[in-house]
Amino acid sequence: MTSSPSPELAGLIEGYRRFRANAWTPRRERWAALREGQEPRIMVIACSDSRVDPAQIFDVDPGEIFVVRNVAAMVPPFETTPGHHGVSAALEFAVQFLKVREIVVMGHGMCGGCKAALTQSMRGTEPGSGGFIADWIDLLDDAREEVVLRHGTEGREAERAMEMAGVKVSLANLRTFPCVEELEKRGRLRLRGAFFAISDGVLHLLDEASGDFAPVI
Repeated sequence: MTSSPSPELAGLIEGYRRFRANAWTPRRERWAALREGQEPRIMVIACSDSRVDPAQIFDVDPGEIFVVRNVAAMVPPFETTPGHHGVSAALEFAVQFLKVREIVVMGHGMCGGCKAALTQSMRGTEPGSGGFIADWIDLLDDAREEVVLRHGTEGREAERAMEMAGVKVSLANLRTFPCVEELEKRGRLRLRGAFFAISDGVLHLLDEASGDFAPVI
């Protein structure tokens, strides 16, 4: 006998029923087209944080963006050592097979991963107790040094600086991938940094020439 769903799962099931009634059934043609394949033109790399869903923020339909989410929206640098390179595999698929035209790295306010990188609160912990997170956010160590010199390790100003620095790190690491570097040089791929502020709901875009993020008006 199947047990009754938990309150959490029950909430998801209710959402699924609304989706079937309000989104899937009235748009059968759209879903039929997607059944044959996907052709997104934009890849979004974002944080796993439950408050910053790219599809919701950009108000897009299924099939419009190819999304990768992880702690702090990080992209590791290109490397060929054996391992399970999840972000690299997704990037390779998006660029080489889906042939996306643009990659957006979107950081966000109140990012727990960036705060942990700033404070180094998880450094030295064992895998399963924070060690996996600590190893992952080590990707931000170099950027952290400059943030700490300017802002210290505590307070919202320092945290926001770390969050924005993380976007720049991921953009730099994207350019270590030969396929990304080549396509960007040829004008067939654009890279863009973005930042979404949870506190006010405002999206910012990075001007790489100046290094500043400006709100989208």
